[in-house]
Amino acid sequence: MKALSRRLAALLAAAFAAVNAVLWTAPPAAADGLREEDVSASAQAEEAVVTGAQVSGIPARSAVLLDAGSGQLLFEMNAHEKIPPASITKIMTMLLVMEAIEDGSIAYSDTVTCSDHAAEQGGSQIWLEPGEQMTVEELLKAAAVNSANDASMALAEYTAGTEEAFVARMNERAAELGMRDTTFCNPTGLDEEGHLSSAYDIALMSRALLAHEEITRFTTIWMDTLRGGETALTNTNRLVRFYEGCTGLKTGTTDGAGSCLAASAERNGLHLIAVSMGSATSDERFASCRTLLDYGFSAFESFTPRLDPAQLVPIPVKDGVVSSLTPDFGEIPSLLVEKGRADEIGCTVNIPESLEAPVKQGDAVGRIAYTLDGKLLAEVEVLAGHAVPRMSFGTALALLWNALIQR
Repeated sequence: MKALSRRLAALLAAAFAAVNAVLWTAPPAAADGLREEDVSASAQAEEAVVTGAQVSGIPARSAVLLDAGSGQLLFEMNAHEKIPPASITKIMTMLLVMEAIEDGSIAYSDTVTCSDHAAEQGGSQIWLEPGEQMTVEELLKAAAVNSANDASMALAEYTAGTEEAFVARMNERAAELGMRDTTFCNPTGLDEEGHLSSAYDIALMSRALLAHEEITRFTTIWMDTLRGGETALTNTNRLVRFYEGCTGLKTGTTDGAGSCLAASAERNGLHLIAVSMGSATSDERFASCRTLLDYGFSAFESFTPRLDPAQLVPIPVKDGVVSSLTPDFGEIPSLLVEKGRADEIGCTVNIPESLEAPVKQGDAVGRIAYTLDGKLLAEVEVLAGHAVPRMSFGTALALLWNALIQR
């Protein structure tokens, strides 16, 4: 019976994918520019200009716009309201799977056997049967693209041993990321009492997931298949196809959550995360996130300031084998600024008048501060470019002897 259901589901998915491909190939232009289905990929080439007032009117219960690079919050609306997150929960599930892959605990090629518990998950699924086997990579694709609950549960059980152990780790990781509004009760996002998060917390875990660049290999898939072409997958996030630079990330819809979306996109060195929660319809969640992203790309830019090495003068060193050291500076981060204001960024180099030996190479000996409107944007450490050992009697004697024999 399960096999027949899976076959019927596969045929329906294939039919849906075919219709979807036709309907979404060349959507007509809209007057208001807000409906996702009315915007083609080519139309996104001309960057939309969105004002702060337009963003404030998005059809969402709560929302956040976050810069993935710096973590800077660019817009918020009821950002900490606790709401059921639906399948956006799977961002944390994917994060823990990616971390397990990167630390060697599991591998993409590992074979996972579906348990009875994983197979009985409701909602969106790929109709796994108890005992059926798929690789970690296939299950991760199913979770990321098709939001498959059975695949997500199978991954959770394989990664941590049991659903309970995996959920415990989800909550531990949430605490580590500073997600104070979140309590996870399952790895799928199906409605369950106490399973809550917020737009801000979802942005935090989205940023953590995007730090694993390999995940976009899955989250940017528009259409694919499993089981040798038998099972069709179509991404539940339409922005993947219709928003320029989209890198993911995850949709979510349940009775308790409404229509939710965590969307990410990258343009011109700027990587943004938009989260919309509690919209009344699927169209509204896409419109909300697209408006948020358009606002971010039209109002802000990524800027990497330059530092003239001449600003880092030698620093005197007391009681050292040499009288001074040459400072160096660490990596200068890209800064997020309002468009047109990069030239207003102030740079202050703070280094001491002198240092006390010994100094190790790479020691922090000062800071470079970048500010705008009196607010600190970023700090970069000034480092010791070389070691300066402390002068001792033996060292002084050796130096004196070397000076004498070189005369």
